[in-house]
Amino acid sequence: MTAESPVASGADLDLSELAADRALLGRTSTAERVAAILRERIAQGLFRPGVRLSEERIGGALGVSRNTLREAFRLLTHERLLVHRLNRGTFVRVLEAADIVDIYRVRRLVECAAVRGLEEPPFPLEGLRAALREGEESAERGDWAGCATANIHFHQAVAGLAQSVRTDDLMRGVLAELRLAFHVMGDPRRFHEPYLTRNRELLGMLEKGDAAGAERMLGFYLEDSRRQLIEAYAESAVPGV
Repeated sequence: MTAESPVASGADLDLSELAADRALLGRTSTAERVAAILRERIAQGLFRPGVRLSEERIGGALGVSRNTLREAFRLLTHERLLVHRLNRGTFVRVLEAADIVDIYRVRRLVECAAVRGLEEPPFPLEGLRAALREGEESAERGDWAGCATANIHFHQAVAGLAQSVRTDDLMRGVLAELRLAFHVMGDPRRFHEPYLTRNRELLGMLEKGDAAGAERMLGFYLEDSRRQLIEAYAESAVPGV
């Protein structure tokens, strides 16, 4: 099993979906809005680890200036999603095993605490239900990249149970970074399909009002996912592993 090269070419990257995001910027586009769009596209798996990001092509797709785009790149570099290499350009970051360990440390702290902090049922589970439907529909189509995106949305909704804007902002970056790790999995269906079932079970437990049981289940779930990714990294050619 191999991961993408850290110097993979992005020359053939299809940016048609990104061009459609231009309407989200409106007339008052800012670097923060551009960064939000690129972050979401990373979370959707559009930009793979190691791909060089072309300022000209991405700026043209979004209809923004080079200075605005560079500022957005700088913001995402601080979030550890991108890396700038002198005289070579900006690349999507390739994670190391230590990054996976830290990401899951944060996930356990935030997601389990969000479930633990729930008060009396019924709980606000609309976001989890929507993400589960998204995952099930993707699985029915055999779209396992879409299933991975839906899983990211599901866990963003789990963190959202804390009803904290700051937690939501934190987890958007953490989960986008996690999506970069998913690319190391050689068989996406084998990895994601069992977690779709576990998402359904977790939601069912919350619908029954059993927050304590859901928290325990989530703890085992996160540990299993962390272990699988670490094992995949150990078998891959990812630098630093």
